[in-house]
Amino acid sequence: MDLPIVVGVDGSEAGLRAVDWAADEATVRGLPLRLVYASLWERYEGAGLADDLGKPSEEVMAEDVVRAAARRAKARSAGLDVSTEVLPEEPEYALVRESRSAALLVTGTRGRSGLAEAVLGSVSLTVAGHAHCPMVVVRGNHDNQARHGTHGRVVVGVGEDAKASLAVGFAFEEARRRGAAVNAVRAWRCPAHESTDHPLPAGEPARLHEQQAVEALETALQDAPEDVEVERRTVEGPARAVLVAASQDADLVVLGARRRARHFGLQLGRVAHGVLHHSACPVVIVPEPA
Repeated sequence: MDLPIVVGVDGSEAGLRAVDWAADEATVRGLPLRLVYASLWERYEGAGLADDLGKPSEEVMAEDVVRAAARRAKARSAGLDVSTEVLPEEPEYALVRESRSAALLVTGTRGRSGLAEAVLGSVSLTVAGHAHCPMVVVRGNHDNQARHGTHGRVVVGVGEDAKASLAVGFAFEEARRRGAAVNAVRAWRCPAHESTDHPLPAGEPARLHEQQAVEALETALQDAPEDVEVERRTVEGPARAVLVAASQDADLVVLGARRRARHFGLQLGRVAHGVLHHSACPVVIVPEPA
């Protein structure tokens, strides 16, 4: 049985863009789509029931939201297998649990709180740090539609431990499905003290760090498939800024996140946080083994 692509929905415009993106992805992959609305409405509404249906009013609204989202997904992709679920629990816990039996988890950037879209919603950020499968946060396209791909480029950030990266493998799979190129990016910096105190000639420390970045890229790409075009880029600067800049002309940015020993969930460092908050396109966080 194929695992579904699971989308967290809440009725917001950002959530609807996530539904659009996930419907396109499910169609490309030939997978079912599962739409999940989760909220502890009983905590806030108590025993108050809708007079006509005998249900808490938010539960009634939630059922309307998932039905509307399902209609939208089916209208976008005829023949798509769509299921829905309304769960009376905190969305963070519900979506992390759903990720255990999902091929991909998808959310929007924020919920119905009215916060500026530049601020990543707490649900998306929490789930991104704990999901058991790759998770997509759908950013960019600031209207009520999501465009699945226009640039023909999937960016993948190559980190310190470049060997056998699941994020790199995910990027190649996505690029192959889309007929896109992989843009593998490794940021590097030369510490200030090395440029002044290092006994090597001026400029040599920088060349050394750049060469190390080149070698990290080659290690990460040593098993790159021959049928996908690869662009290698080493860029001097903070990784967050480099990857956000790369997102401007990309369809997807892919990052890996490693589990921390004796800690629950994933370690989302400053780079992942920064890219999740500021990317111009959807971002995928791929769990990496310890």
